[in-house]
Amino acid sequence: MKLTDVRIEYLNNPIGIDLKKPRISWKIESSEKNVLQKAYRIEVNLGGRAVWDSGMRESDSSVLIAYAGQDLQPCSLYDVRVTVWDNQGHEASAEASFETGLSGGTNFQAKWITHGFAAEETACPVFVREFDVKKEIEKVRVYATSLGVYEIKMNGEKVGDTFFAPGWTNYNKRLQYQTYAVKELIPGTNKIEITVGNGWYKGIFGFSCTPNHYGERVAALAEIHIAYKDGSKEIIATDDSWQATTGSIRYSEIYMGETFDSTFETDASHAAKITCFDNGKLVAQESEPVRITRKLPAQALITSPKGERIIDFGQNLTGFVEFEATGHVGQKIIIRHAETLDKDGNFYPDTLRQAISVDTFICNGQVQTFTPHFTFHGFRYIAIEGLEEIDTGDFRACALHTDMEETGSFRTSNPLINQLQSNIQWGQRGNFLDIPTDCPQRDERLGWTGDAQVFAGTAAYNANVALFFTKWLRDLASEQTAEYGVPHVVPNILGDQEGAAAWSDAATVIPWVMYQTYGDLKILEDQYESMTGWVDYISARCGSSGLWQTGFQYGDWLALDKEESADRTGATDKYLVANAYYAYSTDIVRQTARILNKNEDAAKYDELYLRIKQAFNDEYITKTGRMVSETQTGCVLALHFDLADEKYKPRILESLTTNIANHKNHLSTGFVGTPYLCHVLTEQGEHELAGTLLLKEDYPSWLYAVKKGATTIWERWNSILPDGSFDESGMNSLNHYAYGSIGDWMYGKLAGIGLLELGYKKVSIKPQFIKGITWVEASFRSVYGEIRSVWSCENRKIRIEVKIPANTTAVIHLPEKAEPIEVGSGLHTFEYETATSLEKDRYSMDSTLQEIMDQPEAVELFNQYAPDMLNHPLIKMAYGFTISEVVANGTQESADLFNMVLDRLNAAEITV
Repeated sequence: MKLTDVRIEYLNNPIGIDLKKPRISWKIESSEKNVLQKAYRIEVNLGGRAVWDSGMRESDSSVLIAYAGQDLQPCSLYDVRVTVWDNQGHEASAEASFETGLSGGTNFQAKWITHGFAAEETACPVFVREFDVKKEIEKVRVYATSLGVYEIKMNGEKVGDTFFAPGWTNYNKRLQYQTYAVKELIPGTNKIEITVGNGWYKGIFGFSCTPNHYGERVAALAEIHIAYKDGSKEIIATDDSWQATTGSIRYSEIYMGETFDSTFETDASHAAKITCFDNGKLVAQESEPVRITRKLPAQALITSPKGERIIDFGQNLTGFVEFEATGHVGQKIIIRHAETLDKDGNFYPDTLRQAISVDTFICNGQVQTFTPHFTFHGFRYIAIEGLEEIDTGDFRACALHTDMEETGSFRTSNPLINQLQSNIQWGQRGNFLDIPTDCPQRDERLGWTGDAQVFAGTAAYNANVALFFTKWLRDLASEQTAEYGVPHVVPNILGDQEGAAAWSDAATVIPWVMYQTYGDLKILEDQYESMTGWVDYISARCGSSGLWQTGFQYGDWLALDKEESADRTGATDKYLVANAYYAYSTDIVRQTARILNKNEDAAKYDELYLRIKQAFNDEYITKTGRMVSETQTGCVLALHFDLADEKYKPRILESLTTNIANHKNHLSTGFVGTPYLCHVLTEQGEHELAGTLLLKEDYPSWLYAVKKGATTIWERWNSILPDGSFDESGMNSLNHYAYGSIGDWMYGKLAGIGLLELGYKKVSIKPQFIKGITWVEASFRSVYGEIRSVWSCENRKIRIEVKIPANTTAVIHLPEKAEPIEVGSGLHTFEYETATSLEKDRYSMDSTLQEIMDQPEAVELFNQYAPDMLNHPLIKMAYGFTISEVVANGTQESADLFNMVLDRLNAAEITV
């Protein structure tokens, strides 16, 4: 047995922790099977002195165990030692550490400083201080934040490897500060520079591209804490002894880009001005910072028909370009960004709308490496001006996002599905940049709650998003009001808008997903008031029917079952959508109340949930089981949220499958229906149909975009049209992750990785086959360790390989086997014979009637079993229909007949 990966609040050896009771987790690795933890001991020391010893505790808990020792001191390093005993008689230990921050923003001794430049000055201010170091240094820490986004240099070298600090929060109520370990100090004179860009605080942002959403002047706050080896300490803090000047960054806006003039000689400086901010609003960094996580080399240099010189990086991403150049003094190099080329191969920046995304670099005559500092772009292509010779080897695309641990991998025998998974992951990387944005490229990049809500489950498979969403949910709660509910975007710069279903339900759904995935009770405790507040907000707006039927709603946003010229809400009754989510959120809240031992609330929301469910049936389902909106989304919501009475479910499922058949076995869902569509089909016994939808390659489908060359998920099913032209609605992002929510089904149903107990303490492995995929390899690193599900069904053999981490158990459902198998940790393999072939059949429900009737054996079978059908005078009019359309509105007998014909034809193919 080996103890590994001891973490404090999900992090490895973090510094700057301000929590009073940080939580400790660890993982157990063992080559033996059925390993369970029997007991643990946690020891925490400060400077060699014990501050907490849990003692040996008989428990299998190994996740998020709260510190329970002496009060933590600010700016102090704590050593952690964890010892574990397992059920095999083994003992193992591992060590980690955490360092506290200032223990609250009010403990800053520094003063906020700003500049005195004219309002029209676009250059970023630089705050400068020189100081002497005369003794030998033990340790240096910098505690800093800003109104704006900042970068610190110590003696000309950047401090840390992060970007866009202090991040985007609801600055009116919350502002993060960061802690840095600094090694750049030298004996003698040192120079610190803090450059502050407009960022989200005062930069140009929002649909109207207006500045100053939170303030009109940037500012900085910082302290350098120097501990000397002789035991003495010194603090260098921002105050009016600092100087304010400008530097090489002459202009910087997130939407517009950055101008960097390396020939610029520093302006004359003036004393920094003292300004004010309520330090009671300061909190320590709550999530992982934004970093460069990948650098992608250029793939090709292109000269467009218009003569533009373009570099293709082969991947749509979020970040910026790093490149080397040796230009003459004053030479200007301009980099423009775009997600795509037009159908003629020309540069196409139109998806960016007003966000021009142009970076300009002015050379100083030396060998230089250029990158911007306070802007990011959504792009695959760049157009370059100002360079005579372009060497693609000099250019790299730097991918920027919150540096979350990647936890999921998913591969199959189908390369198109593998590209889809890559697109989902890149969409998540590109849009999880400090907040969950809708898109990273255009004049928007806002924290849309609906997108985050529908994608949260998929996100939690792909990466550890616990801290990312914890931070963002705190801002959501801080923006929430009794009058307007939960905003549509968080942080909210769009002003007061009444809450809307599926979007504002992020307040309940995301905490619930986080609790399930990580077993994190604290997130429910912290968000409980927000969760109940959202449900109560809806209840206060219900009429006598007990349903929510007023106000603006997005409905099934961008669904394909309604003419877009009418609006973008889809054909599903928008209040049906609203009340389905009202019930869903209430169900979550009642369960949460019970978990938190709030019994009166639990009873209250139990009763409310039952009333909503009954009212939903009365209003939206007829007495014979017909839905008011017999759309795919209407049926899916009634089934997925378990709203329909049991007696109605068979007819609703029939309506759903009929609707899909009438769309030639294609989806027509939007942002609301898409995440649940395949889940409902699988859970209701129509898994093969779910697979058919997944593997469709023509419009509308997930793989249509893949076949068109997409490397991220699109906002629209047809963002690029079959002829290569573009949707021209003015809303056409090529990096918009909502439809990537299919990933949840891919991990959970195809690979079969699911949870039976919180945090995957007990795992479900239930892989389910579809024709067209003959093997799947998937893994997910849970808080207990790696869960792996690998299966193949090839050459008449089924092979299953399952890996279960120590200190967990699993229930394995083997395909084509009746009884589940309960197992402990370890590697489990199974191999057995099968008659099943997962190779895609030549003839299927997607075949046209013409294709079937061209086969003599089919004609013979129809003559034998349904001669009247062939003699029908209108039969040839149906030759262009797919078989699914033909049987959609027919009898069960005709469906059975067609299935028999298809089976016979496919069997004949195999024989041949």
